[in-house]
Amino acid sequence: MNFIAQKLPEAGDTVVVGLSGGVDSTVTALLLKQKGCNVIGVTMSLWKGDVPELPDGKKLRSSCYGTDKSEDIAECEKFCNENGIPYRVIDVKDEYQKQVIDYFKAEYRAGRTPNPCIRCNSFVKFGALLEGVQKQGIDYDYFCTGHYARIVRPEAGLWHTDAKPAMIATALDSVKDQTYFLYRVTHAALRHTLFPLGNYTKPEVRAIAKARGLWTARKKESMGVCFVGNVGMREFLSEYVAAKPGDIIDRETGAILGRHDGAIFYTLGQRHGLEVGGGLPYYVVGKDMNRNEVYVSRNINDNAMWRTAISLANLHWIHGAPNEADVLRVRLRHRGELKLCQLRGTELFLTEPERAVAPGQSAVIYAGGVCLGGGIVAG
Repeated sequence: MNFIAQKLPEAGDTVVVGLSGGVDSTVTALLLKQKGCNVIGVTMSLWKGDVPELPDGKKLRSSCYGTDKSEDIAECEKFCNENGIPYRVIDVKDEYQKQVIDYFKAEYRAGRTPNPCIRCNSFVKFGALLEGVQKQGIDYDYFCTGHYARIVRPEAGLWHTDAKPAMIATALDSVKDQTYFLYRVTHAALRHTLFPLGNYTKPEVRAIAKARGLWTARKKESMGVCFVGNVGMREFLSEYVAAKPGDIIDRETGAILGRHDGAIFYTLGQRHGLEVGGGLPYYVVGKDMNRNEVYVSRNINDNAMWRTAISLANLHWIHGAPNEADVLRVRLRHRGELKLCQLRGTELFLTEPERAVAPGQSAVIYAGGVCLGGGIVAG
């Protein structure tokens, strides 16, 4: 199946650009402005409640949108004022709390591995934010962000139909490609969405920012969960999710090897931080949340660590499920290798085994470099 890349906005088009305060979104806005588009910058205001005080003077620091958003809002407003771009702040606090923060905590309590960035894109950035823009009476032709991805449409119709919907294709920069985080965005939201950085590499974007004197050229790369930042997952969870000590058990012998601070802090395949003695390393191969036990093994080839068959839940297709005969590939984590697979209903079958596939993480399905959708690993 052939796909045609969608043209970027033209001079005179009105474009809403999601600004986070980072180099990618500011370069996106500037490129469109210099092209002659009528650019409107918008930033999400999303943190609800007080920011907790953490030990050792640490604080929650945003890497995309987070608790210290007031600093980024001030920088975005300054950028827009300097470049003649109207600027709005859109309040999405309630939806962010419900769909991202509450979900994040609930998944950890249940012993699963959440991905809040995927949830945020689906419900907030390409959901509540766009609803907020419409409520403010802003008419626009396109919504653009600094994501590394591309919008394409099928040349001859999708799944042997006449439909030519907007689909998400992988970016030119394979290292920065962000389609994994976008697979649950709806077709309705994608109809007017474009990603101007899809054909750029990250070094090229930084060079553009530097050449135009943008302060964001010097900003560090955004990494990790936005509301955790440089604090560390364990410290963040300790503030919001109750945990209690339990046993770390050798899965093969049944011997109790040590104690843990809380099963919520451990993920499948984890090697570091177990503190169960010297010698060969142990790996987390499972946990029982009801018994509050963590199971480990020294055998990296333990059957519990490797999967070829994966059950999926909450399947989401951007525009219809693929046919079982289609050549499909799956990505099971951001920057993970695209692996050949077959999909039969809600069952995913890999041609090669994959290590440490944890319940709660996403399996994103591709065909020919185009993201079709995917589902949540059920078990």
